[in-house]
Amino acid sequence: MIYKVITKSEFKKFINGLIKENQTFGPRQVDEDINGKPIYQFREVHSFDEMDLDYTVTYSSVKNFFLPFREILSRYTFQGDDWEQSLEYRVNPRVIVGLRPCDINGLAILDKIFIKGAFPSPYYLARRNNTFLIGMDHEPLEDCFCESLNHHVVRHGFNLFCSDLGDRYYLSIDSSKAFNFLKNVETTEPTKKDNEKFIARKNFIERSFKTRVEVTGLPSFLDIEFKSPIWKKWGDKCLNCGTCAMVCPTCYCYGIEESIDVSLKTSRKERFQYSCNIVDFAEVAGGHNFRPLREDRLKYRFYHHYRGFAENAEEPICVGCNRCGRACLAGINPRDVINDLRLESKDELPAT
Repeated sequence: MIYKVITKSEFKKFINGLIKENQTFGPRQVDEDINGKPIYQFREVHSFDEMDLDYTVTYSSVKNFFLPFREILSRYTFQGDDWEQSLEYRVNPRVIVGLRPCDINGLAILDKIFIKGAFPSPYYLARRNNTFLIGMDHEPLEDCFCESLNHHVVRHGFNLFCSDLGDRYYLSIDSSKAFNFLKNVETTEPTKKDNEKFIARKNFIERSFKTRVEVTGLPSFLDIEFKSPIWKKWGDKCLNCGTCAMVCPTCYCYGIEESIDVSLKTSRKERFQYSCNIVDFAEVAGGHNFRPLREDRLKYRFYHHYRGFAENAEEPICVGCNRCGRACLAGINPRDVINDLRLESKDELPAT
């Protein structure tokens, strides 16, 4: 890792240079919620001033830039008794500005699955390799619990990360591409005072978290609570809409569809995002459903997030952004579910 310091005026010049040469996305206000609070999303920008880098959090994550809601995997053409398949992985270079640490850590988790896993995805890899990521620190929202999962800081998975020092940014450079791009603007070596401000900024952000979730030993704990009535309590609230999975930075369950044109001359195979909370997710040929109950489906999602993936990759899949809690129409929040399970377990302990 290489560290530099850049003034905010030079940073603006740097970003405008990237925008001029690349398709660029940044945080923009797209609407307001029922309470009048702004709703942000990553949208294409054509100048630095179109972005709001002081935004709170985007409604959905950057996952959709790498795992689109629906994508064509292959096309087929039929002629006589013969057929041909066409595949395309090409992605034009692009830049995404203003990612929060939890979003970057979410992509790092997806990298373990779609790049370093047993079956790498060339579609994901093409998008990842052709995307230049610029992250920025921020003060947490009241319901964020990234710090509990150690996802409030980033160590890899980005090209450039900016820590706000007031009139300047402290830059963490994690790729040769970012280092070379920065040669076009003026940067300086961090001074002792810069380093002190950088550490103070990190400590301030860590102290600012108001929501904490106890995740120590959670995989084993979930095993103990597998048949807990708490699952029915929260499962009865679940609407099985799948909204949580759509906004989540790391949910990656999907379905496959094959469609044939009415001419019988062409067809295509598509992958689309799906959710284990949806009624027919575990339904198989013949109509049998392995998880027919709402509490079973909700429990499966929690087990995938906090137990199954943790066993295989040594970390939970959840990054603590709480997008699912904010988006849930039924008011289901990971913090509340986990706290309920822990409280029940304490109540069951024998008196000493």
